[in-house]
Formats: sequence, structure tokens, C-alpha cells
Amino acid sequence: MIDVHCHILPEVDDGPKSWETADEMCRIAAADGIEQIVATPHANDRYHYDRPYVAGLLDTLRQRVGRFPRLSLGCDFHLSYENFQDLLESPSRYCIEGTRYLLVELSNYSIPAQIDECLIKMREMEVIPIITHPERNPILQLNPERVLRWAEMRCVVQVTGSALTGFWGERSWHAAQWLLKHQAVHVLASDAHDTTNRVPQLSHAREAVEEVCDADVARALVDDNPRAIVNALPLPYFPTLRK
Repeated sequence: MIDVHCHILPEVDDGPKSWETADEMCRIAAADGIEQIVATPHANDRYHYDRPYVAGLLDTLRQRVGRFPRLSLGCDFHLSYENFQDLLESPSRYCIEGTRYLLVELSNYSIPAQIDECLIKMREMEVIPIITHPERNPILQLNPERVLRWAEMRCVVQVTGSALTGFWGERSWHAAQWLLKHQAVHVLASDAHDTTNRVPQLSHAREAVEEVCDADVARALVDDNPRAIVNALPLPYFPTLRK
């Protein structure tokens, strides 16, 4: 399995507060069968994203944990006016390294009226938006059809694995199930932050998807598709939506 959304770097955002915790998160991930992690520090108004600085942190973590899990760099890109303007100038600063895939986080309080135009502009720039954890967004929980529209625009939809096991509550669970049943989920990721609550594990979510869909879909969401993402390839699993 490959985890494309994980807050694994210490002391840069609300993820691990120490190197020891980051080390332990890597051990937990490897024990769960995760062979590669994309480190995705927040890029938002609260947490400044300095790509060269976090790249240095990632090199240090690589030296500490050894060969497994493999580590690469991206970010949790909050869709704001300032971030979007900077993205237009320097997309490689934010995309998952070596690719044109970009994790895009939406606010829980308001979604820009011009979001469709922003997503279209990204695609025109050959940046592929990965909409992160829509099942946890209170606005999208009430209107999940918006996520279907973005999937029709060839945006990738990433659901938090632990939402499918109930960690985020009933509303998130129902939203994740709804998206799954409408074939609007392309990737599962941990969005892990620590070693106790939001942990870097995907195996339980994979089992949950197997129960709702089948083993082939579950493998696509935790292995085939995320592997394509980190290798800058088109997603092999991008089904027609069920409406």
C-alpha cells in the first residue's frame, strides 16, 4: 500500500511534535503494509510552507528510518486566493514531487464560488487536483453531488481511510459510503498526524472497502492508484460515476 496524504514531518504543522514520534509513525505504517508515504505538511494561513526547508526535514527522516517506508514530498494545499496565485507561478512547489498531482484541501466553513474555475485552470496547467477528505467537510456532507461534478471534471477524490471505519463519526462515515457507492472515490489515504488517534494505517480501511465493493476496488484505492500518482502516471482505476 502507498499513503499519499500523511503529516509525518515533525514540528512543521499539527502533526508529530518530535522526531521520535515521526519515527514511530513510520514504524506503524511499515507494520501495516505501507511501503511508501508522501509527507504532506499543511500549506495554509496558519502554517507557512517552505518547500526547501521541509525537503531538508524529509531527508533527515529518511536517514532515521532507513529504506522502509520510502518517503516522498508533497503538501496539503489549502485552496485560498493567495495559495492559488502562487500555484499559478510555481506549481512544482506544491505538487507531489516528480508529478503534477496536487492535494487540494477545502475549507470547512466556505467553499469559493469560483472553485470550478480554479479546478479547470489547474487542469489547463496540467496540474491534477486531488480533492482531499470531502467526506469530512460539513458543506460537502450536505451536498455530495458537488464531489461528483468534480470527479466528472477528472479531479481525483481522496477519502480518509479511517472515515470508513467510523473514526470521524456517523456523518463522515455515511458521506464516505455514499461516495464509494457512486464510484467517486479514487484514493484512500491516512491523513495521519500522530501515533495514538490519527495513525498511519490503511489496512482496516482496505477491508472496509472490500465489504462494500470488492477486493479489486480496495486494492486500486490503496495500491494501484496511489502508486500511479507517485509515479506520475494516469490512474488505472477511474470508473464511470453512478448517479
